[in-house]
Amino acid sequence: MPYMLLIAEPVGQRATRSEAEGREVYDRMVRWGADLKERGLLLAGESLKSQDADTARVEVRSGKAQVLDGPFAEAKEMIGGFFLVDCKTREEAVAIATSCPAAQWCSIEVRAVAPCYA
Repeated sequence: MPYMLLIAEPVGQRATRSEAEGREVYDRMVRWGADLKERGLLLAGESLKSQDADTARVEVRSGKAQVLDGPFAEAKEMIGGFFLVDCKTREEAVAIATSCPAAQWCSIEVRAVAPCYA
């Protein structure tokens, strides 16, 4: 069963690291993802850019689109990336999330993939 591991990190956390520290963190995550792929567990994964002026929130209400440009001052956390993994159980997905290096500085939300009507 597919599970999405959403990496929620504090807004501005990345700015506290030097470029070298940021690259080290990124490299750790890439190695972790490569290990999941070798084990046949990784379906997809990406790092997301920090919230900035390129970020937008889109809502369509009564047929009218509203676009809110970022960054979003009210946000305390942002989704910094995700991993889509294929696991037999929720417990396996939680164990994988626990082994993620980002769990040391972020929260990882584990969610089963399911249709929106479920």
